[in-house]
Amino acid sequence: MELSDMTAYAAEKYRIQEQHKWTEFPGFSVLCHPQTGKWVALLMRHWNKDSGKEIQRCDLKCGSSEQFERSYLTAPFRMHGENWLGVCFDDRTEPQIVFELLDRAIALENPHGAAIVLEAKDSPRGTDYQETPLPFSDSSSQPARERPPEKLRIMRHMFEYDQEDMEIQAKNFYRQAVFMEDFEDDSRWPGGEFARPMPTYQDLTTRQLRGYFSWRTEVRRGHFTPIPASVATIYVFELLNGVGADSPEDVLEKLQAFIKGFADSDMSDDPTLRKQVYRWMLEYGVLWDVPPETLREYVDPDMIALDAAMAVLKEPEAHSAEEIFSALCQVGDEKIAKSPVIQLNPSRGRELFSRAWQSFDRTNNEQKLFARFISKEKIRFPCPMLETAVYVDIEQPKDREYVLDECRSFTYSNGLWWMYAYSISSSARSLLKQFLHETDARLRRYLKAGRMIRENPKEAWAIPFIDEAIERDREAVRQAEMEAQRQKVTIDFSGLEQIRKDAGVTRDSLLTEEERDEPDEPAPQHSVEAAVPALLHSEETAAPAALLDDLQREVIRGLLRGEEVTGLLRSAHRLPSMTADAINEALFEEIGDTVILCENDRLTLVEDYIGDLERILGVGPSRSDS
Repeated sequence: MELSDMTAYAAEKYRIQEQHKWTEFPGFSVLCHPQTGKWVALLMRHWNKDSGKEIQRCDLKCGSSEQFERSYLTAPFRMHGENWLGVCFDDRTEPQIVFELLDRAIALENPHGAAIVLEAKDSPRGTDYQETPLPFSDSSSQPARERPPEKLRIMRHMFEYDQEDMEIQAKNFYRQAVFMEDFEDDSRWPGGEFARPMPTYQDLTTRQLRGYFSWRTEVRRGHFTPIPASVATIYVFELLNGVGADSPEDVLEKLQAFIKGFADSDMSDDPTLRKQVYRWMLEYGVLWDVPPETLREYVDPDMIALDAAMAVLKEPEAHSAEEIFSALCQVGDEKIAKSPVIQLNPSRGRELFSRAWQSFDRTNNEQKLFARFISKEKIRFPCPMLETAVYVDIEQPKDREYVLDECRSFTYSNGLWWMYAYSISSSARSLLKQFLHETDARLRRYLKAGRMIRENPKEAWAIPFIDEAIERDREAVRQAEMEAQRQKVTIDFSGLEQIRKDAGVTRDSLLTEEERDEPDEPAPQHSVEAAVPALLHSEETAAPAALLDDLQREVIRGLLRGEEVTGLLRSAHRLPSMTADAINEALFEEIGDTVILCENDRLTLVEDYIGDLERILGVGPSRSDS
């Protein structure tokens, strides 16, 4: 806040003009009571050469200020007496508090107080004395102050300070916004922090206002620059009130550009701004009855995706495994999409996760394991439209219904807005994460996919549903194997004799006369039945142990016995890390995971695969459990 804001308030409300009584002290001025002519405020402006900024202060004759307890309220700077207090004007100064103090000064019935008085030059003899403060030593060096634009000053006077009702405050803002709709400025934001829950023009000092309108000028040209997010919210409030836009669709388009250009960038210092603006866009679109197909293009895409996921999870039997798995990731935990179960076999992994969820959903519907785990019907929520925004609802809406999509709708009845949507509580979402974690853990063991993760006893409730999905998968695998065994190769032996005769005719036609006279050598007799296995023979896969060399087998045997193999590797001139990599690569097709680890040149076996290694090498258990 600046002194000019207080003088503008005094002029607007009390018709009091700032009086400069001392030409030799240009930094001092006073405000006088409109009836008595006594001082109610002493204004002081002092130019600080070191900082290059103007220091603004005043003494107010308003009585005690103990009820306010503000850091910018101090003892009086030049005046004396118990009724005087000092006010520092900077970014901390709250306009409403200062205006209230000035009101109290005007209303104060006992204006008596002591002051340090100097005789003013050119004062006529016989008149009342004039109160004169001691000036700053260098006040004469103060440069001329820059007057703010006239339109900005007029806008300040349009605000009704004596109104505390939020609806009236919103109307004040709307009236000022319309007045300033085409205003442009070229003054930079003065810097500093600024934070207000529902900011308006009156919360800004004159310099800050000029900085805001200059920022808005650039935004309307398509250039976003850094500014406190709370200040940028004023621009959002202007658009919500139709200032700076031609239609509701134009409002939504500009708000979406604001999200992309400012809220989603590093310029914003408020991480919640994006969500807040998206919420206002949704409520604005419903209020103005924007066509649903248009509004869906502008509302929060995360909300639309969550709605669609909730619709899938509440009726999984009507959706594919791909849709169910995607919904589980959206509502429960996105990290599940990166599970080794999915990476090993995406189609099979998604099918197993979805079957486990279908089993749970079916059982929960029958036995009510968790009440209202995911709502099967839309739940009604009170939805006061744009309650958290500075917004003037010019026309009262009629009772009506607005359907955004199959998952979310709104109704207005008896003066109240309601929203209908599917819901999942925070506790239910936590249970869903437990379900997905346990499913991931058990499917890794079942498919031998990736590293094993420890199961949590608190998640044991999910095991029956996961095991049902696993058993269904085992049965599907068995059926596929049986079907493959039925598909045998058959050979028709009835045509072999005719083939032999045709081959003889062809051979005779190719022989010369002499070759025909030579006696035929008896051809070796081969039964057709004996030749069939050779036709059907396929090369068997080498045993896993054969993929290892002698040293690698000896290293594994030594580790199975609990021995240290560093000396063995050193004598064979082998590096531990390279040996571990070679063994893991050789056995990956068989086991599908890392079986031996190398840390600080020390080899260790993965506990989960010790049984597999003993089977591959044909050795029995070599270590007893401790």
